[in-house]
Amino acid sequence: MRLLLVEDDNHVAAALSAVLARHGFAVTHARSGEEALQALVPEGNGFGVVLLDLGLPDQDGYEVCGKIRKRTSTPVIMVTARADVRSRIHGLNLGADDYVVKPYDTGELLARIHAVARRTVPDDTAAPGDDALHLGSVRIELPTRQVSVDGSVVQLTRKEFDLLALLAQRPGVVFRREQIISEVWRTSWEGTGRTLEVHVASLRSKLRMPALIETVRGVGYRLVAPAA
Repeated sequence: MRLLLVEDDNHVAAALSAVLARHGFAVTHARSGEEALQALVPEGNGFGVVLLDLGLPDQDGYEVCGKIRKRTSTPVIMVTARADVRSRIHGLNLGADDYVVKPYDTGELLARIHAVARRTVPDDTAAPGDDALHLGSVRIELPTRQVSVDGSVVQLTRKEFDLLALLAQRPGVVFRREQIISEVWRTSWEGTGRTLEVHVASLRSKLRMPALIETVRGVGYRLVAPAA
């Protein structure tokens, strides 16, 4: 996923960019409100999330958030030391999707980024009026929980379907192992890692597409959309 980091402190930006890169994000750093607005032209410019620090040198961060929302529907997470409820409400009213208060835990920040990104499903994954994801020859019908390849139905277990549907909603995005375990199994990572590996292997076998789900060493998995 491409992420726009709006932060005027180069040291903070460098450290955070390194963490985000290790978790599969392609980070673009903007040092001012104007740089951020230019980076989002044209419409969103392919960014999945904007991480917006409010302490910017050229414009008030709230003002920048309002301008971003007028230009694009890209999710915005505000990052600030202002912890009072009034400031949070003001930011959300301007169109921010979430609000993180400094100092924050990196794990929490990553979870919030993934959460707001999941709310925005790419327009090209589903046909108009069709509650299904189309990935090359693979069709995933969300309401009926049915998967087919080249028109032939593939029988999946409940967890196999949940895992595939999660990855398929953001093709190319790396999902951390801990995040997958939390969302599919509703539990913690400890003791469940082998279960995840088995389910990934089973999906690759049943779909007869070994390259569909790519292992990102040390991080997790991502779905590589096949050619149509």
